[in-house]
Amino acid sequence: MSVSPILLMGGSGEIGRLTAKALRAQHPGLPLLIGGRSTARAQQLASVLGNAEAVVIDPRAEDLGLGDRPVSAVAVFFADERLSGLRYAHARGVPHLSISSGIYEIAPEIAIHMQRPDAAAVVLGYEWLVGATTIATLACAEPFARVESIRIGALVDEDDQGGPAVAEDFERLGRVMPSVLARSDGAFVWRTRDDAACEFRAIDGTAIKAAGFSSIDIAGLAAVTGASDIVFAIGTGISSSRRAGGAKSTEIIIELTGTDAQGAPLRSRHAVFHPGGAAPLTALGTSMLLERLAGLDGKPATQPGLFFPYQVLDHAAYLARLEQEGGQIMTLPYS
Repeated sequence: MSVSPILLMGGSGEIGRLTAKALRAQHPGLPLLIGGRSTARAQQLASVLGNAEAVVIDPRAEDLGLGDRPVSAVAVFFADERLSGLRYAHARGVPHLSISSGIYEIAPEIAIHMQRPDAAAVVLGYEWLVGATTIATLACAEPFARVESIRIGALVDEDDQGGPAVAEDFERLGRVMPSVLARSDGAFVWRTRDDAACEFRAIDGTAIKAAGFSSIDIAGLAAVTGASDIVFAIGTGISSSRRAGGAKSTEIIIELTGTDAQGAPLRSRHAVFHPGGAAPLTALGTSMLLERLAGLDGKPATQPGLFFPYQVLDHAAYLARLEQEGGQIMTLPYS
């Protein structure tokens, strides 16, 4: 089957590079277009990958400077303030995935989709680590007949801060969002950063001081589970694996309360763990989304619509790939 190239805008950055390598590992013959801030870095990556080409992106041009060359999907790994990638993809009826926008920035993207909702699939890929949090939480929630509260604590190792695009995202989000989204007693509320500060325990039990974060996971999980209380916080420190003398890793702590099928109280605590850190786990979700959007997995390409990652990804396949990479969902003592 001949497939048009996938365009990776910001593909030479850390997460873009890992996504490209993940796609290449699963699909050796897939052509890729690497658009980067540094042409030299993009060319170097294209050379290493093979069957890839470095391209210069013109965000002010309707065709991004690519002319009429076909593409099968567009992924954007930086804050695309002009929505150049989305406009380009939507005009051509090809799927689009962006992972950098904040929860307050989605209105312009939704507006473009609403003008032609039948054009192509658009994925709002802003879940924490692109699917890792929500898919794992939904898997952990399966024993519950009713989920009442969800508390999520993401631990980012202080040696695992990502590339420049990640730093720019956090700086931008912190600057423009003085309040933090949460769900409390069934209502969506905005808390001050001081009120949203909290503490959670890492895999090894260490207390981690955390700041509230307005993750779009909150909206998705509320819609799926109906949980009336949901909070999301991020803490920076030493990951449990590094504290034990190993390499840095990333971990997401998930605490659930609710009732079981008999109506008895039920609570559980879990962790998503990836030994490579946040960037490889993000690349896992991003690459699998592109596989699904473009139909590279042997199934029909994703139909037009507006989606969260957890709605597009096959959950069992995602968790299997997570295990292949050395990651896992761990069951922890409830604290």
